[in-house]
Amino acid sequence: MDYDIKDVGLADKGENRIEWASTNMPVVLSIRERFRKERPLKGIKVSCCLHVTTETANLVITLKEGGAEVYLCASNPLSTQDDVSAALVKNHGIPVFAINGEDRDIYYSHIRSVLNVEPHITVDDGADLVSTVHKEMRGLAGKIVGGTEETTTGVVRLKSMANKGELLYPIIAVNDAQTKHLFDNRYGTGQSTIDGILRATNTLIAGSTFVVCGYGWCGKGLAMRAKGMGARVIICEVDPIKAIEAVLDGYLVMPFVEAAKVGDIFVTVTGDIRVIHKGGFEVMKDNALVANAGHFDVEIDLKALEEMAKGKRTVRDGVTQFLLEDGRRINLLGEGRLVNLSCAEGHPSMVMDMSFANQALCIEYLALLRERLENKVYPVPEEIDREIARLKLITMGVTIDELTEEQKEYLRSWEIGT
Repeated sequence: MDYDIKDVGLADKGENRIEWASTNMPVVLSIRERFRKERPLKGIKVSCCLHVTTETANLVITLKEGGAEVYLCASNPLSTQDDVSAALVKNHGIPVFAINGEDRDIYYSHIRSVLNVEPHITVDDGADLVSTVHKEMRGLAGKIVGGTEETTTGVVRLKSMANKGELLYPIIAVNDAQTKHLFDNRYGTGQSTIDGILRATNTLIAGSTFVVCGYGWCGKGLAMRAKGMGARVIICEVDPIKAIEAVLDGYLVMPFVEAAKVGDIFVTVTGDIRVIHKGGFEVMKDNALVANAGHFDVEIDLKALEEMAKGKRTVRDGVTQFLLEDGRRINLLGEGRLVNLSCAEGHPSMVMDMSFANQALCIEYLALLRERLENKVYPVPEEIDREIARLKLITMGVTIDELTEEQKEYLRSWEIGT
């Protein structure tokens, strides 16, 4: 079996952590049990480009139990947990191509490795896998039944490709499932981003001025958690509707350059480029903390920061301190990459349970399709979304009401008015 990981000797530690995560992923485990019996993915090759974490491990093990031939590479150079890679290779026979800290060339060579097997289904987080097919390996597209996309940034890229008529095979936007973005993006990103900041800096959130750039579901979750820990939260937005929502949620809203003058901690969650830019660096307080929780490391203008600095040093694991000409210090966390994965362990397994349940069931849906879909970005089928919510409630010990036949009929009718 071909693979490329840091150290297979880390497998025992990784296996223990995978097992620990599984205890909080009961929906995925229930799907795994069914997959083991039914083998719906038999004969299907699945190539995954995901953060190599304990939660991802539980997903790919589930896919293999369903009969799939699974290959895994990293979707971020700093998010790989090397002990998890080792456990998947040694204990589960799953080829993994991922090393924490790999450079750009190795990162893309690993993507090519999982594509060289000529997969039937791709699983992506950020669309680097799909974009590599389209840029370098277009001949594979005709053999691919479809793919899934895990995150907001990837869905945006893929919809752009579809709108331009450039998408070569169908993709299901797992990120847009209600049981994904309402929970993973909001509660997962909110908690894990704070976790990454605290592990990297051991700073006090209470009493700080915490600037959140972007008020989508990830930004809402982060702002909520920062506020709950006692921070004064400022939101920077370009969307007037989201800005109004932030104001009514109780946050200060202002342009970034104004926020840069008063902020202590800055986090980007926008999916766009150069959100924190030179104009902000020029007015930031001494010793400001700057981090990114968006998928790619483009939201902070790292080139401008490098050019402004007369020197830099690593002051803590995951913290690079830039010394500016006027003596101010700006502290960059996790090299500007996803702070919750570069400086911590990513989302809690309990919330990833629903996200990866969506992945597993959408992969099954693609595998069982009798006819090829059009080359578009599709929503998660509503029946999958609702089934995952139902299963999650059961595992949480929560029961809810059901509509009576009379109520169902009322909702179907139009005749009954005031």
